[in-house]
Amino acid sequence: MEKKVYHLSHTDLDGYACQFLTNKIFEKIEFYNSNYGNEIDEKLQEIFKKIEKDKEESFLVLITDLNLTKEQAKLLTELKNKSSKNVELLLLDHHITGEECAKEYEWYHLDTTKSATKITYEYFVKKHKELEEFADFVEIVNAIDIWLQESDKFEMGKVCMRLIKDSNEINRTLFPTEHSRYKFFLLEKAQEFFNKHKGNIKLEEAIHTIKKRFFLNYGQEDDTLDNLVSHFIVELLSKNKDKMSITYKGHKGILTYNIGNTSVIGNEFLTKNEDFDFFMDVTNRKTISLRANGKIDVSLMAKEIADGGGHKNASGGKLANFKDSFIYDNIKYQIQEILNSNQDKKEEG
Repeated sequence: MEKKVYHLSHTDLDGYACQFLTNKIFEKIEFYNSNYGNEIDEKLQEIFKKIEKDKEESFLVLITDLNLTKEQAKLLTELKNKSSKNVELLLLDHHITGEECAKEYEWYHLDTTKSATKITYEYFVKKHKELEEFADFVEIVNAIDIWLQESDKFEMGKVCMRLIKDSNEINRTLFPTEHSRYKFFLLEKAQEFFNKHKGNIKLEEAIHTIKKRFFLNYGQEDDTLDNLVSHFIVELLSKNKDKMSITYKGHKGILTYNIGNTSVIGNEFLTKNEDFDFFMDVTNRKTISLRANGKIDVSLMAKEIADGGGHKNASGGKLANFKDSFIYDNIKYQIQEILNSNQDKKEEG
């Protein structure tokens, strides 16, 4: 029986390209992305929490384009050993800083001569010949990731790298599934330009249109990209509003994280969801933005919880005690505790 795959990868072109390939060959797969540092630890722990709750029994935890520290490799091993499920580990990477771990763990595969995408391709193409159609794509990613300036694939790689770097319209902490789907769509459409004359220039010129095509696929009428993105995000928030809801003094709100464009998204969400009284966005810099639609004075709320202020329907502040996280559920739990704590203080007073 085919294992279910949990695939953790980096947040650059090489990292997403690895996942683009595995998405083509595994039916049961979930994607996670991480930068270096504590985010890796949190994502590994989150993956194994999901595995314990998963109805499947056999799993592959695949890590690509990320080198682990000795402590992280030890954590991963401990999580595997503690799991009640059958879990296989596989790490495919090319960063020399992982050499010590590669010598210690048999599941740690290191090759410093090529990109993680090429390593991933060569590892899986033996059993999955359907990946061969992406050979050009692999070479393009390889050329830019290990900086092969003499390669005729290098210039296309530069455009693809920028394509991924500048495509953060869908927040990966809030909506990881849709975020991955968006990245894969962009990489899929980019391949239409690989064999064209001056394809790199044509792709660069088409990026805006390609992005719009993704959002138009969800039934929206043609509009500016900003408006298409805002409407799409509000729809996602509306579908997930129950699990993203928070409360303060009997008022119900929705919590987002680093959402961006708070005024437009917040106001549109509250207009479409009259059962919600306020919209709250918290950032990794501990700042908060609050929006309301006349049902609560968020200037008072901001003052009470964050020494902030502003207007009745638009305010902000800074949560000194907020500790940033990379997992939405952890962020929501912490914010609700802060709201409860401030509410309790006011009631005691």
